[in-house]
Amino acid sequence: MHDYRMTSNRARAVAALAAAGVAWGISVPLSQIALTWLAPGWLTAARFGVADVRDVADLHLRAMTQPAAKGERFLAVAGENMSMKEMAELLRARMGEAAKRVPTRAIPDWVVRLSSLFDSALKQVVGELGTVKNATNEKARRLLGWQPRSNEGSLLATAESLVSLGLLRKG
Repeated sequence: MHDYRMTSNRARAVAALAAAGVAWGISVPLSQIALTWLAPGWLTAARFGVADVRDVADLHLRAMTQPAAKGERFLAVAGENMSMKEMAELLRARMGEAAKRVPTRAIPDWVVRLSSLFDSALKQVVGELGTVKNATNEKARRLLGWQPRSNEGSLLATAESLVSLGLLRKG
């Protein structure tokens, strides 16, 4: 068990790239949108570091309470970055009927580039096409003993939670 008392004068930062996990109430709008209205174009453009929201909270507590965190920055990421296509394929493979609406086909990059000429929202995506960004949790593991859940476990927990709360559109 950890001693979670705050101590003063210890600067530190924790950044979560994309948090997933169980829904508490209805506070997971990004996950809900991704599972219900995910546009196929995002499947080619976006890669995310994933961390379970419970692990992000744990890392924050560790960073606030452990002297080794003083002056350090930590990335809350469970493992390798995942593409939206990889996430969609995982959901389709493991969530059955609940994930039948999740698209797994990717729009080719050239179509996204062409569409961005007419859709200003896609202009932000174009710069990310073909880009692979990876982050590591090695420092949080080494200095704070942080042990996050897997990407797959976090994403499936999110989906299962949204299904159990009735927050996914059927059909």
